[in-house]
Amino acid sequence: MKQPLNPRFLTLLCFILAIALLRIANAAQLTPFANFTPIGAMCLFGGAYFPNRWKAFAFPILTLLVSDLVINKVIFQGKYGAMYEGWYLIYGIFALVVLFGKVILQKINVQNVVLAAIIASVSHWILADTTVWIGGGTDLRTMLPLSRDLAGYVQCLTQGFPFMKNFLVGTLAYSGLMFGTFELLKVRFPKLAIA
Repeated sequence: MKQPLNPRFLTLLCFILAIALLRIANAAQLTPFANFTPIGAMCLFGGAYFPNRWKAFAFPILTLLVSDLVINKVIFQGKYGAMYEGWYLIYGIFALVVLFGKVILQKINVQNVVLAAIIASVSHWILADTTVWIGGGTDLRTMLPLSRDLAGYVQCLTQGFPFMKNFLVGTLAYSGLMFGTFELLKVRFPKLAIA
C-alpha cells in the first residue's frame, strides 16, 4: 500500500521551492528586492522545521545548488561558469546556517527567529569575507590585492559590511514571512503541526 504524502512535508517543500523561485527572480532583477537574499531565511527555516536531519540540510542546500545553476547558466548566461569560485565554502557556511536553525530554533518564537537571523548573518559575513581575504581578494578602492595583514583583513570585512546589512535585512524579512506564515498555517491546519 502506498504511503500517503505528508501535508507538513509538502507544505515545507513548497516554502523552500517558492524561495528558490524568488531568489532566481531577484537575480534577474525582476523584483524590487534584488539586494535582499532569502537564502539565510530558507536555511534557518529548513533547519527549524524539517525534523529529519538529512532533509533539513539536503533541501535548502540542494535548492541553493539548483537555483545557483539556473542563475549562472540562464540569468548570467554562463559568464561565470557553472558555479562561482569558492562555492563549496559558501555552501559550507549555509550548512552552518541550517545548523543554527536546528539548534537556536528548537522553540520557535519572534525572539529566537531574530536571534538566529542575526547570528546567521554575522557568521556568514565574517566567514565568507575571511575566505575572500584568504583567497587574495581585491581592495575595491585601489583594485589591488588586499594586504596580507590585519589591515587587509579589516578592509575586506569593511568592504563586505554593506552586503552583510542587506543579507541581514533579507534574512529578517524573509524569516518573518516564512516562519510567520507557517505558524499561522499550523493554527489553521493542525495537521501541519505534526512533525
